[in-house]
Amino acid sequence: MLESTFDTGAHPTTAQLAGAASTAPGDGPSPGRPATGFARMIRRPRFWLPAGVIALLVMISLFPGPFASLFGNGDPRACDLANSGGEPSVGHPFGFDVQGCDLYANVIYGATPSITIGIVVTVSAMLLAIILGLLSGYYGGWFDTILGRITDVFYGFPFMVAAIVILTAIGVRNIATVCITLAVFSWPTMTRIMRSSVMSAKNMEYVRAAKALGASDWRILVIHILPNAIAPLVVLSSLSIGGIIAGEAGLTYLGVGLQPPSISWGLQLNTAQSYFNSNPHLLLYPSLFLSVTVLAFVLLGDAVRDALDPKLRK
Repeated sequence: MLESTFDTGAHPTTAQLAGAASTAPGDGPSPGRPATGFARMIRRPRFWLPAGVIALLVMISLFPGPFASLFGNGDPRACDLANSGGEPSVGHPFGFDVQGCDLYANVIYGATPSITIGIVVTVSAMLLAIILGLLSGYYGGWFDTILGRITDVFYGFPFMVAAIVILTAIGVRNIATVCITLAVFSWPTMTRIMRSSVMSAKNMEYVRAAKALGASDWRILVIHILPNAIAPLVVLSSLSIGGIIAGEAGLTYLGVGLQPPSISWGLQLNTAQSYFNSNPHLLLYPSLFLSVTVLAFVLLGDAVRDALDPKLRK
């Protein structure tokens, strides 16, 4: 009804606009909204395997003590040089590192910074992208032009090189500084995705109906546009967590990420590289946990993409 009224150029009545707004995608479930996509996603078996692995890893990162105590004393800092490089044994399933510390406990505790950084960076970049993408895509004008040039500048810096330069210049390398550095270079792509989605959504009939009914820009952005424009950003963000975790491990492995006395998989890999020939288990277990974590987040991102991308729906 609303579409034909706009096409003919006739002035729609208030009742017509109210009816169109009440059935608009922004006011109820529709095939393109994340709520419907998530309902479809949780019915698929391919979602539950990576989701279960991630849930376990998150529990490990939140409560590493009980998990580390399952096989041994659970203290990653209880070290004895007499056990340096020791092979796996009863109570020490992963053996010992070069300082004689229990490798299993260190690997378990190493999950906390990696997963924390991956989630915090992704959520921070996502929130910034939502705000900037909504404003840029909806209002356009000078704000959109300036934001476009700023993102172009960020695209000009290689991610790893820029992160290495910033972390080296800062000097203090802890979870907070690593999160800030990675977030600084993670928001531009997310912002452009959100901006494009908002520009498409703001021209929909339900947005024009809301404007005709006198809805404020704030209400239009939050109630009508955001729920229908956020799906591509959710997909990109779910795929980005694994990359952020791998990026943090890479920076730490290169010596510019987290520093001792922090415990992380990247630090363990950095130490193990010199002892791979004599003690391969030092490299095997941290790299295995890192690979499984990244793979689980990537597979979860694929499941989210399949559920929310209309071109992939079956």
